[in-house]
Amino acid sequence: MRSSTRMLWWRVVLGGFLAEVLVFAAVIPVFRTLGQEAVLYVAPVASFVACFFLAWWASRKADGRFVVHGVLVGLVATLLYVALTKAGPEPLAYLIAHGLKIVGGGLGGFVAGRRRSLEVSRA
Repeated sequence: MRSSTRMLWWRVVLGGFLAEVLVFAAVIPVFRTLGQEAVLYVAPVASFVACFFLAWWASRKADGRFVVHGVLVGLVATLLYVALTKAGPEPLAYLIAHGLKIVGGGLGGFVAGRRRSLEVSRA
């Protein structure tokens, strides 16, 4: 049975791409000033925060499946990073960061859906 809720794929892909750009924008200055050790602490936080906000953005225009939209934003961001590094070995902190991208994305989608339901209930 087909769901009537459309996936906003262009928003998912753009959100995942922009989230990964934001992670790089946060991590590169830290790497240049404080070194690789500091990146291991910044990358997971930046991954979560960037995916949360970009998943919220991507999901807020959806008709439903908000969390799915958000999780997909996190997956796109993760897959972009894995593709850029040619799936090379990564430190544990980066693997945690990938998980936090997906969790942050799902939470961003959840918040978008919750806000939508509050708006509908007020109307």
